[in-house]
Amino acid sequence: MFQEMEGRICSVSNAKQLFRSNRFNLLLLLIIFCTYVGLYVDYHSRLSHKGDNEAFLGRERMPKQEDRVDKAVSEEKNHTQRVIPIENSPVVLSGKDLMRGLRRNRTSYGLIMGPFDSTEDRILQKRPTGGCDKNGEFARVVRGRKFVVVMHELTMTGAPISMMELATELLSCEATVSVVVLNTMGGLMPELERRKIKVVEDKEIASFKAAVEADLVIPGSCVCASWIEQYRAHFPGSQSENIAWWIMENRREYYKMSKHVLNRVKMLIFLLEPQSKEWLAWAAEDNINLDSQEISVAPLSVNDELAFVAGISSSSDSDSSSSGAEVLLDKRMELREAVREEMGLKDSDVVVMCLGSINPGKGQLLFLESAKMVVEEELPREANIREVMSKSERVPQEQTLKILIGSLWSRSNYQRQYVEAMVRIIYEHPKLSKSVLWTPTTTRVAALYSAADVYITNSQATVGETFGRVTIEAMAFGLPVLGTDAGGTADIVDHNKTGLLHPLGPEGNQVLAKNLRFLLENPLARKEMGARGREKVEKMYLKRHMLEKLADAMSKCMTTI
Repeated sequence: MFQEMEGRICSVSNAKQLFRSNRFNLLLLLIIFCTYVGLYVDYHSRLSHKGDNEAFLGRERMPKQEDRVDKAVSEEKNHTQRVIPIENSPVVLSGKDLMRGLRRNRTSYGLIMGPFDSTEDRILQKRPTGGCDKNGEFARVVRGRKFVVVMHELTMTGAPISMMELATELLSCEATVSVVVLNTMGGLMPELERRKIKVVEDKEIASFKAAVEADLVIPGSCVCASWIEQYRAHFPGSQSENIAWWIMENRREYYKMSKHVLNRVKMLIFLLEPQSKEWLAWAAEDNINLDSQEISVAPLSVNDELAFVAGISSSSDSDSSSSGAEVLLDKRMELREAVREEMGLKDSDVVVMCLGSINPGKGQLLFLESAKMVVEEELPREANIREVMSKSERVPQEQTLKILIGSLWSRSNYQRQYVEAMVRIIYEHPKLSKSVLWTPTTTRVAALYSAADVYITNSQATVGETFGRVTIEAMAFGLPVLGTDAGGTADIVDHNKTGLLHPLGPEGNQVLAKNLRFLLENPLARKEMGARGREKVEKMYLKRHMLEKLADAMSKCMTTI
């Protein structure tokens, strides 16, 4: 009897176990089914946006303008229901949601436009790619010599592009050139290959051997400090002093990261005289003796291709005829109209553009905050009174602010939170979202400069890696410049003449907003400031000006080795 009871108990226990097991299996099947349904829906949702995502990532061309306009109109019909200022809503979007909205090119986040390579090619057709002035001083100094150019990265930003163009110039002037790349991040490697520039595979031992065998080594950023230190440690003798360090930064944090090797190179080349004086003063404060170092100054410049499109006679185009200049002006106006049409812009839209890497040092977020003050009319009207050199009267013509922000994916991979903050302020303010356009990173910027009306640089920091390169390019295209009253920007931009300057940091926001509104409402002032900026570029910042300075610096450096 005891065994019979035990058997019943076991049977009941087994039944319960079987029931629990079946219930668990049913629950598991239900979870799998729901997961499958979710993935199925998500897949088709992604499929419907495939064109926008791939265009954003640069894998396919952007949708046609009419497709974008139809989509924008469709979304605008539901704009009030879909876009609710976050401060008035219990729902707060995550950073992932914000970035997903941007990738899908939705109007609430600002639309992504470009690149416009095919439009440039169709309208401009054949353009100069530069070339060596065989009879020039630069060619005489570098011909037959061996150089190593050190690039800290391959992003499509000022310093890497400038160093790539220097390597190209050296190669065209019959020098032997090798490039050392410390960080392969960025998209310039195919361009280096297209230009047939040799890249040293190993950034350590192989690069050190190439460098010690060269007549001159030219690093192009403070970020190269660690490579210089390792190179000198590997070859501690005097033969490894063959370094002319072209320093392209002006912020003190860059000085601090490189100060320990400043006195271990043959020459320090700065971009501007004020930058040179500031660095030497910092070194004196830290008791760093630079008496044995050669000090030189060589500015950046507009390359031949951009100078050509801007209608400026470059070093390789000095004998262009006036009739040819008129034809080029017509082509540039045609390019402007075509690109603006692709962007969906009207004649009354004033495009304020900022290029360069997206990071806090560049201050794009503060720029958006200032733009918000303008589009939401937060500024008092009396704040708009300003003296202009020409004393031209304001044209009573209503114009609309449009903001073009580049360069997506240049460095925004590193600054995801910063980009999210930018996207959030756009999403939270529907009026601002209607004004914002984004453009992917590209080396083909002639179309962008042609389409713009105003350029803004360094809305927060003193200056970054580009140290005025894009500022100079914008001035070449006749764009007035807005920037901070500090560092390299203040050295290049003449306040109230070639542009308008504002204080550093958040306190400069309202001043920047006033400057934005002033240029928005005064097309004659835009034209006059742009013309003065263009004249300054022609006098100081063409390629021949840069090469003259570099030739002098290289000659001094190589004769003292």
